[in-house]
Order: sequence, then C-alpha cells, then structure tokens
Amino acid sequence: MADVDTRNGDTSCGFIALIGAPNAGKSTLLNALVGAKVSIISHKVQTTRTLIRGIAVEGHSQLIFVDTPGIFSPRRRLDRAMVTTAWSGAHEADLVGVLIDSRKGLDEEAQGILGKLGDMRSPRLLILNKIDLVAKEALLGLSKAANAGAQFEATFMVSALTGDGVPDLKAWLAQHLPAGPWLYPRDQMSDAPVRQLAAEITREKLFERLHQELPYHSTVETEVWKELRAGDIRIEQTIYVERESQRKIVLGKGGQTIKAIGEAARKEIAEIVEARVHLFLFVKVREGWGEDPERYRAMGLEFPKE
Repeated sequence: MADVDTRNGDTSCGFIALIGAPNAGKSTLLNALVGAKVSIISHKVQTTRTLIRGIAVEGHSQLIFVDTPGIFSPRRRLDRAMVTTAWSGAHEADLVGVLIDSRKGLDEEAQGILGKLGDMRSPRLLILNKIDLVAKEALLGLSKAANAGAQFEATFMVSALTGDGVPDLKAWLAQHLPAGPWLYPRDQMSDAPVRQLAAEITREKLFERLHQELPYHSTVETEVWKELRAGDIRIEQTIYVERESQRKIVLGKGGQTIKAIGEAARKEIAEIVEARVHLFLFVKVREGWGEDPERYRAMGLEFPKE
C-alpha cells in the first residue's frame, strides 16, 4: 500500500461508536473491523465495561471505533455507570452504528435503544448482526421494522463472526468520515495500554472458565509489568472478588481453576506482545469494590452518585 500523507487535505478521520444491547456482537464486530483482537468477547453479559477504542485504516481514512458497554435497564450502580458511558460514547461520535442481534430481533432492549436515538445528532446506521443464523426473509422484515422506528443513513447485514458483510460496512464508514488528519500512527490498532489489554484478556479467560459460577463483581488488575533481560515479560495480575467464597471458586480445587485461567491468558498475551510471558495470578478479596469510587475511576467510568 502506498504511503499516505496524513497531513494534507486528502485524508479523513473520525470516531464511530458501536452501540447495542448486551451480547449483540459489538466486541466481535470491533475485532473484525480492526483485524485484530482489541476487545474481549464473552457470552456473559456486560463483558465490556468501558469505552474500548480500536483503530483501522481504509484507503485514506482512519476509522476509530468505540466499543461501548451493552445498553440495558440498569439495576446496580455499576450497571448505571456502564450504560451512561455507552450513551456518552454515542453522543460524542461522528457516526453511530446501532447493532441488533438478528436472532432476537426488535425485543424490549432493542426497542428501548431505538426509542432514544431521536436525541442523537450524529448520523447513524443500522447493523443487523448474526445474519448467518437467520433466514433472509426474516432479515428483510427486521430491517424494514427497524427503519420504520428510526432514521438510519444506511442498513448493513453482517456476520461479525464469519466476516460476511464486514468489508462493505468498513468501506461505507470510511467514505462518510469528516476530512482531517489521522490521530494515530498507521500501525496502531488500539489506544488501550498493553497492560490494560492484558488484564482484559485474563478477565475474558476467567469468564470462559467459570461461566455462571463467576461473581459479577470481579475484576482483574495488572500490578507488575517488567521486561526481563532476555526479552521475556514478567506480569503479575490480581483478580479481585468480593467474598472469600468467591475466591475459592476462582482458585478451584487444588488451584486447578486459576492454573488453567493463567495458562490460557498467558498464551494469548504472548501472541499479542510477541514475547515470552511469565504470568503470575493472585486472587484477593476486596469487599464492596462495586461501591468504591476509586475502582470506577480506574476502569474509566464515572461513579454514579445514586
């Protein structure tokens, strides 16, 4: 690919927020659009807690995707913080992609999101995801119903998992970004610090291993990141839970659960940093961390007062 002079008037750059209900496929789509893993994926709802930015280049355009937490009816303080973050990300973006799980259609959560789009100034497009699991006739009906309830600039039918329809979506987005210089180097794929991404990967493996057993209020923090002489990297992470009983679940019998989580996380982190990784995991109880304003700030969330 020929070099692009990002300082002249021939380039475009902008922020594209991806919003939708939990498990609509936002993180999977973000990774597909960027072409690398920048956001963790899990079947457990609300895996994404903060605004994760992935960066891609299409021709002379730099696309900065914002993966937001899933939007739903919040019950707990952490829920409210995540939903507020999702909507703020959408209102500040140049374009907004509204993802709908084609299998679920216009359920209560999707209808709730469509009903709030009228307050949004940014142009928006409809993205029907998981089309590989739904009949074509149903997709056409879903598209018509969704467009009747909101004004979309365009509609795309994609499968974030298989990549079907993703190139067309990416090309359209690139053509509709505002003119301007690029904000990041060509080869940068995320604005998240690598130690934060490493913590997110371990949290993903935690979800994958424990499924419904995992307490909702659990988090992972990278405490130590040290580059060794041989080029290896030593990483120490702490998994925080709220009760001793939860700590025992994460550890597992004879430490087998935490060992498996660490091995899976180590392999994936090593692939990303392209170095040999020595990962050490610890599990600690931090009672009431879900009500601690400092923990919200650490995750990039605003602490809800009520």
